[in-house]
Amino acid sequence: MNHKFVTVIASGIGLLLISASLFGHHSDAAQFDVSKPVKVTGVVKKVEWTNPHIWFYVDVKDETGKVTTWGFSGLPPGMAMRKGFTKDTLKIGETVAVQGFRAKDGSNNASGFVLTFADGRQVFPGALEVGTIPAAK
Repeated sequence: MNHKFVTVIASGIGLLLISASLFGHHSDAAQFDVSKPVKVTGVVKKVEWTNPHIWFYVDVKDETGKVTTWGFSGLPPGMAMRKGFTKDTLKIGETVAVQGFRAKDGSNNASGFVLTFADGRQVFPGALEVGTIPAAK
């Protein structure tokens, strides 16, 4: 088989694999609405420490006692760890306040958050920092 032909085919396959991985990543702006800030307080139900983004879930009680589960998307695990958010930061059963931007589809999901613990400590496992999220209505 011609060496040049094999090189061209291998290069083409490599480019296809690279472009497929680039298209696989998504924009938070496509999923979440920065004009709809939210803030909820509840109990941590579940934490998913996986790529491409960390997700955690908080059970929130309304004034009637009805519980609604909210999901929050964060940074990729490696980036979150560099900001001080580790697997040990968030514990199941812990009460937290979470601030972020609601999903465009109206579901109880959000992104770009600030996480505040009962002792007042804050961590920023999302892409934004304090002062960059408008007040929730």
